[in-house]
Amino acid sequence: MGFSSHDIGAAIALLAVKLPDLEQDLNRADAKLGDGDTGTMLARVISALASVTPPGNDVGAAFSAYGRATAMATGSSLGTLIATAFLTAAKATKGRESVAWSEISPLLADARDAMLARGGASLGDKTVLDGLDAVAAATQDVEDPEALGKSAATAARWALDSFRDKPNKIGRARMFADGSKGLDDPGMLALVRVIEIIGER
Repeated sequence: MGFSSHDIGAAIALLAVKLPDLEQDLNRADAKLGDGDTGTMLARVISALASVTPPGNDVGAAFSAYGRATAMATGSSLGTLIATAFLTAAKATKGRESVAWSEISPLLADARDAMLARGGASLGDKTVLDGLDAVAAATQDVEDPEALGKSAATAARWALDSFRDKPNKIGRARMFADGSKGLDDPGMLALVRVIEIIGER
C-alpha cells in the first residue's frame, strides 16, 4: 500500500484550508530575518497547487503539474526550491499509480540533493534543507503512514529547535550574522507547519 495522486491532492486541499491561519505567523518570523513574506508566498503557492487537476492517476505527472504550478506562482528562492522538489519527485515516480510509503525517505533525499544543487546552500547553513535532511533520515524504511507522519513531524521540529541558536549562513538572513541566533529560520518553520497539517490526515 502507498500513496496516489489523489492522496497528494487531498493533502494540498487540506493545506489550502489550514495555511491561511498560519500565514501571518510565518510572515512575522520572516520579518525578523528577511522580507516578511514567507507566509504570503507559501499561501500563494498552495493556492496555485489547489487549482491544479493532475492528469489521470500518474503520480509522476501529478508532481510535474505541481512543480510547474509552483514555478508560475512565484519566483522567490523558497518557491524555486519547492518547484525543484516537485520536479525531482516527478522523475522518480513517472508512470506510477502508487508509491510505497517507504519510498518517501529516498524521494525526500533526492529532493534535498537537487535543492542543494539548485540553491547553492549547504547542510548546516540553517535553511529548510536542514529540516528536510532530518525528515529524510527519520523516515527511512518507515512503511506505516501514521508512524511516518509522526516521525517526520518530530524530526522537523527537532531540526528547528537544534538550529535556532545557530547563525544563518546563506540568503538575506546571513546579513544578520550572530543576530540570527535565537531566531527560527522561516523556511524551517514553514516545513514544520506543513508537515503537521498534512499529518492531520
